[in-house]
Amino acid sequence: MIDRRIFLGSAGAAALLSFARVPAVAAGMQSTTAAGADLRALMDHIYHDIVLADPELRTSLGLDTGEGAWAKSKLQDRSAQALARDRAKVRAAYARLQAIDRDALAGPERIDYDTVAQLYGTVTSGYDQFDYGTFSWPEPYSVSQLGGTYNAIPDFLASQHRIETREDADAYLARLADFAVQADNENARLRGEYAMGVIPPDFVVARTIALIGNLTAVPAAQSGMVTSLAMRAKAKGIPGDWAARAATILDKQVYPALARQADLFRSIQARAPHDAGVWRLPEGEAYYAYALRYATTTGMGAEEIHRLGLDQMADLSARADAVLKAEGLTRGTVAQRIRALGTDPRFLYPDSDAGREILLADLNRQLAAMQQRLPDWFGRLPRAGVEIKRIPPETEAGAPGGYYQSPALDGSRPGAYYINLRDTAELPKWSLPTLTYHESLPGHHLQIALSQESAGIHPLRRLSSYSVYTEGWGLYAEQLADEMGVYEQDPFGKIGYLQSFMFRAARLVVDTGLHHKRWSREQGIRYMAETMGDAETTIATEVERYCVWPGQATSYKVGQTQWSALREQARSRLGDRFDIKGFHDTALAAGAVPLTVLDQVIDDWVKARTA
Repeated sequence: MIDRRIFLGSAGAAALLSFARVPAVAAGMQSTTAAGADLRALMDHIYHDIVLADPELRTSLGLDTGEGAWAKSKLQDRSAQALARDRAKVRAAYARLQAIDRDALAGPERIDYDTVAQLYGTVTSGYDQFDYGTFSWPEPYSVSQLGGTYNAIPDFLASQHRIETREDADAYLARLADFAVQADNENARLRGEYAMGVIPPDFVVARTIALIGNLTAVPAAQSGMVTSLAMRAKAKGIPGDWAARAATILDKQVYPALARQADLFRSIQARAPHDAGVWRLPEGEAYYAYALRYATTTGMGAEEIHRLGLDQMADLSARADAVLKAEGLTRGTVAQRIRALGTDPRFLYPDSDAGREILLADLNRQLAAMQQRLPDWFGRLPRAGVEIKRIPPETEAGAPGGYYQSPALDGSRPGAYYINLRDTAELPKWSLPTLTYHESLPGHHLQIALSQESAGIHPLRRLSSYSVYTEGWGLYAEQLADEMGVYEQDPFGKIGYLQSFMFRAARLVVDTGLHHKRWSREQGIRYMAETMGDAETTIATEVERYCVWPGQATSYKVGQTQWSALREQARSRLGDRFDIKGFHDTALAAGAVPLTVLDQVIDDWVKARTA
């Protein structure tokens, strides 16, 4: 998955190139019509005044210097007032878009129009319907085991706030103090949510209290938020007692604000229901329909998605069964045999620092081998590199198995694939190659870095906002790795690939089961355990993720299914003229788009090759 910080609070995700380095209208795309000029002006406005208004996003993209230096000492404003201002900006921008005559636009401009219209149309429909859960993607609870300031800011400060000068270190301290302010802003929003009856399930409440407690239990002087600043300032030769100053802010401001947040969670613990789905929230069924529209960019309903998951699980289980039997594994269900492989000592890394180092070295070898295969499948490859890193131990307990973080746009930081090493028993060797291909190459890094480096589209469109495109691509990249032949001498790696696909198909079933069919958390865990063979600790974390991020997990398999379908349709229409490099380059050059727009991009490419 993609690091959730790249999702802009008011309107989606951004992984964008510096506006200073790319003209407002990309070369060769100057509009000759009034409608086109209006669209360009609107996109410039959205980029400057909405997207780049988020100071954390500016830092993530390396745009917090020069004219963007104001952002370096600030965090995103998480207050209800700021949310209302963001909503007003998005509504006004969408109204401007609707006033533009789409029929007067040229072909590429229509792609721009349709892409922005789909996102802003969906987002504003959420604003119209719901008084909760529209701060970022459809995320009904402002704070949970996976979301909130306590979760995001420590890692953000350690991994993205650069320390090169005394001013940078001072800005770090200012952000640390702002951490307390934003936690209290969240606390105010939480009180409003709880008054509306938007209360997380009891297991989410308990997990979140524990995670906040883990953070504040560390003495301030030993906190990573303090030691990170002190070590980096020392490495740059910046004099000053940075550790003492940071520890004081943490002790006197941040920890008390987080304690207030934990107290808020404890205050609702007795009222928290065990029901896992959003159906029980105000307008809950409509909220889930909104979440599915946002996640899939389609009109697919919950029942259709549920059936797609069941059908694909049946097919994938049959394929896995054939590979397992070929390796002499014939006894028990597919899930039982895969579960046995998951505990086979020959596939496990030692659960130690040394074992984790060996694991990371193996992943880097897999990544290097994949890089050698890419030129046969892609005409364009990204200039930015990608590193493999461990998710920080202080946040790994509630974090997903892995995620991708895009490169800084100024070249100061490569892309990163973060992997969760909380328990190496959750990561048998045969399961890791496909995860690496999903998160790095040819998956998220290839797609997102190419988008960032593309000079042919407006900066606003170098986005990662469409999970169904980006996560669909990540899963399609796993399929592509198999088609490249990486598992020809690695049948157990092939099992890992098939199980990964089974996992994403199971998500379709469980996400819709929880939020549409009113399954319990335990039903979701049981279904995945019986069909996949994963460790129950991993499954529980995943199911709890779906409870707080409704719909998002459906984007992977819906997106991959469409990527594969579009490729095969193009191959069928073009016959011998089909070119896999051309297909990939064309689809990726468009940037992240809704599935309907991707369909049009590929249709235009096919027509051009048959003209």
